[in-house]
Amino acid sequence: MAVKIVEVKNKSDLKKFVEFNIKLYAGNPYHVPGLIDDELMTLSADKNPAFDFCESIYFLAYKEDKIAGRIAGIINHKANETWKQKYGRFSFVDFIDDEEVSSALFEAIEKWALAKGMNGMQGPLGFTDLDHEGLLVWGFDQLGTMATVYSYPYYKDHIEKLGYAKEQDWNEFQIRIPKTIPEKHRRISEIVLKRHGLKVKKFKKIREIWPYAKRIFLLWNEAYKPLYGYSELSEKQIDYYIKMYIPMLRLELVTLIIREADDAVVGLAITLPSLSKALQKAKGRLFPFGWIYLLKALYTKNDIVDLYIMGVLPEYQNKGVNALLFYDLIPIFDRIGYKYAESNPELEINHKMQSQWEDFEAKHHKTRRAFIKLLK
Repeated sequence: MAVKIVEVKNKSDLKKFVEFNIKLYAGNPYHVPGLIDDELMTLSADKNPAFDFCESIYFLAYKEDKIAGRIAGIINHKANETWKQKYGRFSFVDFIDDEEVSSALFEAIEKWALAKGMNGMQGPLGFTDLDHEGLLVWGFDQLGTMATVYSYPYYKDHIEKLGYAKEQDWNEFQIRIPKTIPEKHRRISEIVLKRHGLKVKKFKKIREIWPYAKRIFLLWNEAYKPLYGYSELSEKQIDYYIKMYIPMLRLELVTLIIREADDAVVGLAITLPSLSKALQKAKGRLFPFGWIYLLKALYTKNDIVDLYIMGVLPEYQNKGVNALLFYDLIPIFDRIGYKYAESNPELEINHKMQSQWEDFEAKHHKTRRAFIKLLK
C-alpha cells in the first residue's frame, strides 16, 4: 500500500505527531520520552519565541491507515545568517523500518526546503541548541537522558541511503564520580580562585538565583557561540527558558563561578539528578502521576547525575575554571550518593570540553550524528 504524507495543520494532528514517538518506542528500555506538553509548546508558533526567526512544517506518514512516521522541517534564519548558509533542518524524525516511509518523509521536507530557497538539509537539529540534536548512531544499549532522544539502529541506514552524509558528531561520556576531589583539581582550583579574583556562588532558596538567571543564559550565548550550528538566544527566548527551567532546579546541584569585582558570571554548571527512569514511568504525561515520578527522582536516591549545562566565558577558558566547578560539585555528588555522571552530548571537535575527563574514570558510551545533504 502506498505511503500517504499529510501536513500537520491542526492541534489534533500536532498531538498525534508528538505522541507517535512514544507509541513507536513503547516498551523499549533505553528510550526516554519527552513530556507531551513541553513538545507541543516547542512546536507551536504562538508559544515558542524561536518562531521570531524560524519557520517550520510538520509531516505525518500514513501506511495502511496507520501513522508510520513523522518529520519536522525547520528553517532557522538567524543561524543561516550567522553561518552564511541556506540550509533547512530536519528534526523530530521517527519512522518504522520501511524505506518507502522514510523516503516519502524526507522527500516532503526537501521539496519544502527547496521551495523556500534552501540549498541543503542538515539535522537532526532543532530550533535552538536547547532542543534535541543529533541521531543516535552508537550506544543503542545505553539509557538515554532528558537532553537526548533515542533512535533505532535502522534510522542511520535509511538516512544514508537517501544521500545524507556525516557533518558533525557528538560524543557522550559516563564518568565515575570519585570519592574525593582529584589532587590536580584541588591544586588548580585554589590557585585560580586567588589569581583571577573568583568565588564559588551557591544558592539556598530559589529566589536567590533569579537575579543571576539572565546572566546564566548570556554566558551560554558567549560560551557556545563558536560551536556548530549555534543560534544565539534572543532576550525573549532567554525569558522563556528561565520560566521553563529555573523552577525545576535542585539548588545544591547548581554552581556559578563569579568574578568578585563586579559579580559577573564567568562559569556555570547546572546539573540534575537523572530523570530518565521517571520520564519512562510518566510516559510523556505530567498528570495524573507523572509529576510524582519526576519529583521523587529529583529528591530521592539516584545513582546518576546529568551534567545538563556547563559553560565558561571564552576569556576564562583554559584557565582552570572548569576545575573549580568540579572542586565544588564532587563532594556534593558524593554526599548525595551519585555514582556516575552523564556528560550529555559534546561535539567531537570540542577538545577543550572532552579533555577535562582525562583526570576521571570516564567511558565514551554514546555517539550522535548530524547529517547533511545538498539539494538540487
